[in-house]
Amino acid sequence: MSQTLQTSSISAPGFFGLNTQDSPLDLAAGFALVATNCVIDQFGRVGSRKGWARVNASTGALGSNNPGVIHELVQTDGTLTVLFSGNNKLFKLDSSNAVSELTYGGGGTAPTITANNWACASLNGITFFFQTGHDPLIFDPAVSTTTFRRVSEKSGYAGTVPSGNIVISAYGRLWVADTATDNTTVFFSDLLSGHIWTGGTSGSLNINTVWPNGADNITGLAAHNNFLIIFGQQQILVYAGATTPSTITLSDTVASIGCIARDSIQSTGKDIFFLSNSGVRSLARTIIEKSVPIGDLSKNVRSDLMGIVAGETLANIKSVYSETEAFYLLVLPFSKEVFCFDTRGNLQDNSLRVTTWDSIEPSALCARRNGDLLLGKTGYIAKYTGALDDTAVYRFQYYTNHADLGNANVTSLLKRIKVVVIGGSNQFLTMKWGFDFSTNYLSTNAQIPTQSVSEYGIAEYGANATVIAQYANGVALQTLSASASGSGKIVQTGYESNINGAPISIQRIEIQSKDGKTV
Repeated sequence: MSQTLQTSSISAPGFFGLNTQDSPLDLAAGFALVATNCVIDQFGRVGSRKGWARVNASTGALGSNNPGVIHELVQTDGTLTVLFSGNNKLFKLDSSNAVSELTYGGGGTAPTITANNWACASLNGITFFFQTGHDPLIFDPAVSTTTFRRVSEKSGYAGTVPSGNIVISAYGRLWVADTATDNTTVFFSDLLSGHIWTGGTSGSLNINTVWPNGADNITGLAAHNNFLIIFGQQQILVYAGATTPSTITLSDTVASIGCIARDSIQSTGKDIFFLSNSGVRSLARTIIEKSVPIGDLSKNVRSDLMGIVAGETLANIKSVYSETEAFYLLVLPFSKEVFCFDTRGNLQDNSLRVTTWDSIEPSALCARRNGDLLLGKTGYIAKYTGALDDTAVYRFQYYTNHADLGNANVTSLLKRIKVVVIGGSNQFLTMKWGFDFSTNYLSTNAQIPTQSVSEYGIAEYGANATVIAQYANGVALQTLSASASGSGKIVQTGYESNINGAPISIQRIEIQSKDGKTV
C-alpha cells in the first residue's frame, strides 16, 4: 500500500528575516538562513530589493570617483538642492540633474580639500560642511548658487568655528564636536547663526568628567525630543533642555555601550539607531521615566555582522533611514555588504527583521524629503528604484532554515515543491533542496512567463515544472511546481532568481513528501 502524500507549508516565508545566530533546528519556520538582495515587503513577504538608476546622465568633474556624502538642503522657501562631495570637490545637481561643480567663491587662497568624508548639516537655509583636517565650509544660496566659501568668510562671522569632524543641526543651532585637539567638548553656535561662535547664546559643553565609566571620546551626536544625545565609543550621555543650552542638564547615562561609527547614527523620528561594538542598537526613550533602554536590533545576525565590521574602516561605514522604504541600511564598504533592517515592526525579542544585499555597494546615501532614496555610485548619483542595477541583473536568494517535515523520527521522501510567487516576468526561479545539513543541493528550474498584472491562464513547461498564473486583486500570482527527489530527516529548500527588470516576492511554499523509514 502506497504511503499517503503529506504537505508541509510555510506562509509568508522569510517573514522573520535572517537568523544566523541561533541553532537552525530551534528556528521558527519564518526565519531564513540566506536572504540576499532581499527585503521584507509591506505584506510581510520576502522579496527582491529594488535596483538603482542613474540620476545624472554624465559624470562631469566627478569623473570615475565615488560620492563621499550626499546631502539635501531644504531652504525656507521650499527650494530643494542636492549637494554632494567627490573627487576632492563639492557639487550640486542642477535643475536638469546635471553635475555642477561648486567653485571657491571666497577671498584669497581656496581651501585645500583632500578627502570626501564630510559631515553635513543645514541651518537657516545654509549647508555647513565639517571634516577632520579641513576648514569648515558653507554653501549659501542666498549669496551664490554656484560657489562655496569658508564659514569664516560669511558676513557677520564671530568667534572661531571649531574644525570638528561631527556636526548636527538641532534646536535652531549647530552642534560640533571632535576637533583635532579636543574630543570631549561639544561646541554650539548662536541661535540660527552657524557662523557665530562667540557671544549671543553660543557656547560649549565639556563632558570630560561626566562619563559614567571613565574617560571616553565623542564619536557622534543626535537630537530627539529636546534631548541632546552625546555618543562616546563605550558610553552615552543624554542631556535634557537642549533648546536652551544655558540651562542644559545631564538627564541620563548609559555605560558600556556607545557608538563606534559616526555615520551609522540615524533618527527614525521615534527612535535613534546606531552601530555599537556589539551590534546595531536602538536608543529608545520614555519621556515619563526619563530613561534610556537599549535594544539590540541585530540580535539574530550579531556574530556575522560584527565579524564583518571588524574588517572595516569605521569612518567609512555609512547608513540611511528611509521612511518611505521603511528600512535602515548599514553599508560596510570594504566587504561590500549592506545590512537591511526592516523597521515596520519589531520581532518578539525586540530585534528587527534583517536581510542582506551583496551587489549594490553605495558609497553614500541620502533620504530626500520627497521620499526618494539617493545612492552614491562611481561617477553618479543614483536613485533606488526599478528592478535592475543600472543595466545589470542581480541575484535574489532565499533559503529556509533546516527543519523536519512533521515527524523528527522519520525520514522524508521529497516528491514535489510548490512555490507561490508574486511578480516576475520571463525569468526562471531556481528551486534547490538539500538534506541533513548538506550544502550539496539538488535543483530544478521553473519559468515565470512574460506577464503583466492582468495576465491569467495556465502554461506548462516540461514534465517536471508547471506554472499556473492567476489574477487576483491586480497582482500576478504564479504557482510554480517542480518534482523533487531524495530523502533525509532534515530538509532545507532555497529559491534563487536573476532580477532582470521584474521584482519578485515569495508568498507561500508547499513541500510534498512521503514518510520513509523510522530513524
